[in-house]
Amino acid sequence: MDEKIKELLAQITDIEDEIERTINERQEQILYFYEDGKIKFKEGIEDAHKKLKLTLLRYFLHSKLRNVLSAPFIYSMIVPFVILDITMTIYQSICFSLYRIKKVKRPAYIIFDRYKLKHLNSIERFNCIYCEYGNGVIAYAREIAARTEQYWCPIKHAKKVIGRHSRYNEFIDFGDAVDYHEHLAEYRKRLMQLET
Repeated sequence: MDEKIKELLAQITDIEDEIERTINERQEQILYFYEDGKIKFKEGIEDAHKKLKLTLLRYFLHSKLRNVLSAPFIYSMIVPFVILDITMTIYQSICFSLYRIKKVKRPAYIIFDRYKLKHLNSIERFNCIYCEYGNGVIAYAREIAARTEQYWCPIKHAKKVIGRHSRYNEFIDFGDAVDYHEHLAEYRKRLMQLET
């Protein structure tokens, strides 16, 4: 990979890390902090949140009809999410073991913590859990697919790809056939050395 591109990607990573640190500092100043691995709210926050919670009756009275009508279609997507979750877990258990590459840690992608928010009623909490699961499964599957792509075909596309995964920028440039197989071996070796 071109040195200038490597340098720019390193700068992007540094900026992303700085953004994450700033967001974490801001959240700690405003609302919560971690203690013994658990989320703790600053004094008075949970009581204030409880006062903001809508009763189920008020929640339904303020719901738009289109939202209620779309609910069965939204919730029916749980079936493909569960199937994707199970099949990707089985897939990586078999294939990644054969390839000798690090498995994706499912709990790093599927995170349930919004149910702790006291300003949400039971339906809002359920909706949050549903979204946490659905988006978590997609992120989990995406990382498994990205590692598979890095193993088998780490080549960039000729056209711009929207929403590239985190490994894509380091792939081999489209049309760069020189020493392709040696580069492929190196990409596979990197997958075996991933940090857990």
